[in-house]
Amino acid sequence: MRRLRILLAALLVGAAAPLPAALPLDEHRIAVDRFGNDAPWYEGNIPFFEASDPLLTRIFYYRWQIFRAHQRDLGRQGYISTEFLDDVSWQREPYASLNDATAFHIVEGRWLRDRRYADDYVNFLYEGGGNDRHFSEGIAGAVWGRYLADGDATAATRHLDAMRHVYNLWDDHFDFDRRLYWIEPLLDATEYTISSIDASGGKDGFRGGDAFRPSINAYMFDNARAIGRIAALAGDEATAADYAARAADLKAHVEADLWSPALGHFVDRYQKGNEYVRAWAPIRGRELVGYLPWTVDMVTGDPRFASAWSHLLSPAELGGPKGMRTVEPSYQYYMRQYRYDAASGGRECQWNGPVWPFQTTQALTGLANLLEGPPQTVATRSDYLRLLHQYAALHMLGDHPDLQEDYDPQTGKPIVGLARSHHYFHSGFDDLIVTGLAGLRPRADDVLEVAPLIPADPKDPEYLPWFALQDVPYHGHLVTILWDADGSRYGHGAGLTLLVDGAQVAHSVVPERLTVPLPRKPLAPIERPIDLAVNLVRSDYPKGSASVNADPAALHGALDGRVWFFPEMANGWSTIGSAHAWDWFAVDLGKAAQVHAAELAFYADGKDFAVPSAYRLQVWDGGWKDVPAASLPPPVANGITRIAWPAISSAKLRLLVKKPARAAVRLVEIKLF
Repeated sequence: MRRLRILLAALLVGAAAPLPAALPLDEHRIAVDRFGNDAPWYEGNIPFFEASDPLLTRIFYYRWQIFRAHQRDLGRQGYISTEFLDDVSWQREPYASLNDATAFHIVEGRWLRDRRYADDYVNFLYEGGGNDRHFSEGIAGAVWGRYLADGDATAATRHLDAMRHVYNLWDDHFDFDRRLYWIEPLLDATEYTISSIDASGGKDGFRGGDAFRPSINAYMFDNARAIGRIAALAGDEATAADYAARAADLKAHVEADLWSPALGHFVDRYQKGNEYVRAWAPIRGRELVGYLPWTVDMVTGDPRFASAWSHLLSPAELGGPKGMRTVEPSYQYYMRQYRYDAASGGRECQWNGPVWPFQTTQALTGLANLLEGPPQTVATRSDYLRLLHQYAALHMLGDHPDLQEDYDPQTGKPIVGLARSHHYFHSGFDDLIVTGLAGLRPRADDVLEVAPLIPADPKDPEYLPWFALQDVPYHGHLVTILWDADGSRYGHGAGLTLLVDGAQVAHSVVPERLTVPLPRKPLAPIERPIDLAVNLVRSDYPKGSASVNADPAALHGALDGRVWFFPEMANGWSTIGSAHAWDWFAVDLGKAAQVHAAELAFYADGKDFAVPSAYRLQVWDGGWKDVPAASLPPPVANGITRIAWPAISSAKLRLLVKKPARAAVRLVEIKLF
């Protein structure tokens, strides 16, 4: 019967294209309801989703808000993704970039129809030095994952030489005798782990504890395999064979040396010893990082290792009641707080038990890979849905979503909770919906494969009677996946339905794996308008000035290429305290340029801030003159106001804003084109 369904799908795709059906989700209405005046960025760009679990639906859209907020426009260097909304002392200047969560950013961004965000970011990483090895990373693996989604071979192969160069730089962390990579946990973005705490004799753990870890070895395996596949795509068979062999060798040594039969888990081994620990000895407990080999599909399907997942499902071990513990409670220094923020006294980041969205994402990705592999008896689809819902719940801070850095596994409450922590982009979520729950498993060939990770039994406590994932970009097409158990919600019959570009191509009455031949379509070229007003270094041009609140931080905030409308994090320049009826913000480009358009982002909260009651945009031509626009559109609150005019040459432009009633104006960002 299943073969008949797949044959029917093949015939549907190969025959004359069926007429598109009406898609069930009203994307315009949802975008407006979820994102208000900022809806245009999302509509026609993100996939749309709903499920009978309203929390999953809510967090899916919130995570796209996080993605949008963390896009930093660097001007001619394009867009990158940031980790913190605000600046932190350890970021790479002047970009505010960090490379530890980059793989999440690329893997999430591959599901946008506007491919610029992922493409610019990868270019920055390999052409602009963004992959500076500040932390361990799996960036080449993420670039391959992006290719699996969009099928853009040119973009995938463009940086092959740079990928090889960066990979070989990691030889400084490779033991050529052990054939494994080692790293200090801090530089693995996971300070205060078992290896670093025990290497200090339990006294500290911020630094030290160099170890052969499952994490860095999984990343390097994934990078090697990706470079090999990208090289094959480019026709470089020698490099393809070289890196495939490196990946195979690393896999063999991880399995042989980092698997602990005593703990039934992948664990660290110390790279060097001291008075407290012995070189090459394994650590004495289980950590969530031990699931990284599954995250990169290194050991999926090997029955020797599947039993490790029982530790994640055990409430006494890694399976906390409110989230996945990074270390088990049996560890001597579990949840001991060592480090505090000097300014506030608040607790600082540690990985000795707290829940981290970073590793929660990795573990759920690994669990999806386990469930997609050969049959095993340890974990089920129900486990995946339960843990995904648990993860979604962590995003809620009271009655609204606000993802923080780490959480108490007993209570689900944030631990760090510092000013920098709001809406933290150090993890993934939407890819877990696309590739996990909805089951779109991207491939390098011309096949659409879908295998939803939802329970088939209506009596299962995690059963979902319906979900829709609509308009996911895949190989130049738009894919929609519908699950409608009784057929009453979406009008496509009971069961699982696949649509490509709006036309049905496959159907099954049960949530099973479906594969459909799908020749890829050419991709539209990426459009790259360049913001001329971005200022990265405050002492350089473009420069801002203002009639009020002209401190450097405020002026820079309106030109820093960052746009968000979250109330917890002020951003940009404001007229607070002004006694003027009109105020102005001016931009000096440093030299004349052809300017023909502007984008203005105003923040409003219905109380202290509102859009200007009127505004004007002027250029300098021996005096200030209004731009020759036919008319100025009404200012948009918490969205983008776009103005266009015939191109004129000028070095200076200014925005004048009229004071609204009983409120101030906050200009989040001004962009000039």
